[in-house]
Formats: sequence, C-alpha cells, structure tokens
Amino acid sequence: MFRPLYDWVLRLAHHKHALPALAGISFAESSFFPIPPDAMLIPMVLAQRDKAWLIAGVCTVASVIGGMFGYLIGYALLESVGQWLINLYHMQDKIAQFQASYAEYGAAIILLKGLTPIPFKLVTIASGIAHYNFGLFVLFSTITRAARFFIVAGLLKKFGAPVQEFIEKRLDLFAWLFLALIVGGFVAVAYL
Repeated sequence: MFRPLYDWVLRLAHHKHALPALAGISFAESSFFPIPPDAMLIPMVLAQRDKAWLIAGVCTVASVIGGMFGYLIGYALLESVGQWLINLYHMQDKIAQFQASYAEYGAAIILLKGLTPIPFKLVTIASGIAHYNFGLFVLFSTITRAARFFIVAGLLKKFGAPVQEFIEKRLDLFAWLFLALIVGGFVAVAYL
C-alpha cells in the first residue's frame, strides 16, 4: 500500500530540489505542519548515505528556524494564529499546565520533547507563550533537534544497507508504525 509513496520519496531524494523540500518540511513541522521530517529524512539518507550529514544538517537548521517561527506564534500571535493552532490540536486545557511547568523545567521540556514523537511545534509555541528566554530556547532547540536528526542519519549511514532491506521487506508495517507514532504523539499531548 505504501510502496508507491516510498519509491517516490526515494526518487525525490536524488532530485535537485530534495534538500529544499526537506528544509521546507522541517521548517513547517516545527511551527505548524503535523508530519515530522523523518518521513523524508530517512528515505533520503537511505538513498544517499554519503550525504547523511548534509541531510541531517539541513533538517536541523530548518527545524530550528521553524521553531523560532513557532516561538513567534506563541509569543506575538497567541490571540490569532496561536489560538487557532491551540484549538486545532485541542490543547486549550494543556497549554496552561504546559506554561506553568516552564518556570521550573523549561530546559528539560525543550530538550526531551524535541527527541520524542510529540509534535515539536507544540513545544515551540508553548515556549513563546511562556516567554521562555529566546536565546536558551534556540540553544536547547538546536541541541535536541541536532541530536535527533544526526543520530538517525548516523545510524542509517553506518547500517544503511541492512536497515533499508529490513524496512523494504516490512514497508507497510513501518509505515503504519510511523503513523501510529505521529498519532500517539498528539494523543499523548492531548490526554497525558
């Protein structure tokens, strides 16, 4: 079922616009888009293991810049765009709790949640709403996003061929698991 999409993404990995497309997805995911960049990062690294560090670097930089935009949404646009996103993700009750936890655990929240399937845009917007120190926000976002993307890229670079073969044999299973992680991240934020 997912084979045509997977094959398309692998072909896209060799296209001259692959890195800009990945950058766009990474930027959007950190501020308003629900699909994580891993959907492109993983097939792109598998298709071009020699460019793993470049791909992870582009993904990281675009994600951090997108995170800055998410911060701006929370900081300056709460009453318009920020409120719309909060309503879209049914986060009205959770945002107040999330804000309160920043007073004591801001660094840990950014660092830990940036590594999980919990949508990073929620962290970036909440950081802006809480008026968390912008310099520290950028620093911690860079650390956590770089760790996430460079670890994935490094593992795929080193173990790419067997991993690719393993994934391709079980492509539908991995696609459903990936979708379950995305949905699970939203559910975790909404109900935990």
